[in-house]
Amino acid sequence: MEKFLHKVPDNLRNELIDVFTNIERNYRERRWEPSELNGGKLCEVAYCIIEGFLSGHYPERASKPKNMANACRKLETYPSTYPASMRVQIPRMLISLYDIRNNRGVGHVGGEVNPNAMDALCVLQMAKWVMCELIRVFHNVSIDVATKTIEALSTRELALIWDTGFRKRVLDPKMSNRRQALCLLYAEPNDVHEDELRDWIEHPDRSNFRRDVVRPLHKERKIEYDPATNRCVISPLGAVFVEDEILKGASFSKT
Repeated sequence: MEKFLHKVPDNLRNELIDVFTNIERNYRERRWEPSELNGGKLCEVAYCIIEGFLSGHYPERASKPKNMANACRKLETYPSTYPASMRVQIPRMLISLYDIRNNRGVGHVGGEVNPNAMDALCVLQMAKWVMCELIRVFHNVSIDVATKTIEALSTRELALIWDTGFRKRVLDPKMSNRRQALCLLYAEPNDVHEDELRDWIEHPDRSNFRRDVVRPLHKERKIEYDPATNRCVISPLGAVFVEDEILKGASFSKT
């Protein structure tokens, strides 16, 4: 990532990467409101980078413009010799992204259906688009290369998970069933029925799978298991366990 944004001052580049990483992690952990708040922060950092690029003077640190919408519209007045993506397309996306921060469920409590989960998904995808465009412009690479760079930054896309199109597999055959379950649930944005999870792991017995895998993980609060619907979802504690104990090189065969 750093090499693709090497023309951006270190402090701004680091802020941008940190806030994007937080958006992705908060979404993964279903912390909808922090995800949206960080979407607003990403807008502020991206705006300062773009304004610095167009004006030739980068600020030392990112700061919030007095009026984000007006500030972004003002960027369109720069000469057309600058890339349209930096003058028009990204700024217009920032206005929409920032509006989610200010005018949806994250900022206000009302009687309507809580839009936080839906908005958080929107924030994540818009943030990825903004990051891709910045990489594409600053490093003069194709959209495909920029997209692959962003996906490499996102730990959500686990290299050890293979989606065949009709089921998912953990590609480490030595990994314990509990760890496989955690990795598979970590890679899922929604809850999963225990029978589907068992099929992915190829565990032969439903009762034993529930006794040896599902209930112990639920007891440890690494997942939430609903016996009424037989559905499982990873908890924030489980997500942290996957990141710290599995993705960072811990033994896959460990119980």
